Amino acid sequence: MTDETINIEGAVCAPSLTHNEQIVMGHGAGGRMSQQLIQKAFMSAFDNPALRAGDDAARVESNLHANLAISTDAHVVYPLFFPGGDIGKLAVCGTVNDVAMLGAKPLYLTAGFILEEGLPMETLRQVVASMKSAADEAGVQIVAGDTKVVQKGKADGLYITTAGVGVVREGVSISGANAKDGDAVILSGSIGDHGIAVLAARGELGFQSSLQSDVAPLNHLIDAILDASSNVHVLRDPTRGGLATTLNEIATQSNMGILLNEETLPVHPEVAAACEMLGFDPLYIANEGKLVMMVAREDAEKVLAAMHATKYGEGAVIIGEVTAEPRGRVLLKTALGSTRIVDMLAGEMLPRIC
Repeated sequence: MTDETINIEGAVCAPSLTHNEQIVMGHGAGGRMSQQLIQKAFMSAFDNPALRAGDDAARVESNLHANLAISTDAHVVYPLFFPGGDIGKLAVCGTVNDVAMLGAKPLYLTAGFILEEGLPMETLRQVVASMKSAADEAGVQIVAGDTKVVQKGKADGLYITTAGVGVVREGVSISGANAKDGDAVILSGSIGDHGIAVLAARGELGFQSSLQSDVAPLNHLIDAILDASSNVHVLRDPTRGGLATTLNEIATQSNMGILLNEETLPVHPEVAAACEMLGFDPLYIANEGKLVMMVAREDAEKVLAAMHATKYGEGAVIIGEVTAEPRGRVLLKTALGSTRIVDMLAGEMLPRIC
């Protein structure tokens, strides 16, 4: 690629936009095509320092507080209900987590609802109740919103948008650009659970599965991490595009390398079986209740101990390290002892999973 630039999510992509280009499903998959869309359609128009930082939320200053974290998200998951969650829980947790990944305490959310004519009122009640439960668990309030109704057949029942604001901890500076040579890479638990659970709910696996989505608010887990160490450099939730895409974004933002150890990657047996059957790689499957972090090596064990004492960090493990070379690349040391490149997701894998 030529004339490369960093986009909103930290990926490298071409800036040019052709007049006859059209949106395809791959543009929403969270991988390289998503990054190219952001760069070509949005970044050139909205460019500013907060956006250019490339994190899941923007860190901004105001007259009232010097360090606010703000994020927004849209949710179009299909089906609306899946094992372990639903579109309402997903909407709250997704935005809470994006705000928290800057080391911020999420405080307030807003929510916008696109309702399709004919949606059962009971479905809406269930979704709203789920949002309330997730907000209560996270300790945030939903303080404003908007509702629109569209004609039957125009919205798959229900879409939700959410925005969130929080206050960054004093003295904390967390960003994908802050990864440092020698940092331990820690993952909070098994990968791919959400994507495969949603696929199972669609009846597309070809076999029965008891797998549950991992969708969860992670702000209390992050509080425990930051209480344990002042040397946390990066926090990120590997959602669309999976762990592989998220780590590529971080490697690009920080201009560092990342070396993973395949033998330490936690993968649920049902996820492994589904991926083997469908030809997927768990590294690229979406998660909605996991985080990956970079922390100074000397603090890794005490951070792990703090995570293990929490509800959503019990399965935390060290999965690799940050390296000086090769810059901007993610490598995987396989179980056979060889090393391969782990690239960003190129296009569409599992659409409509968040």
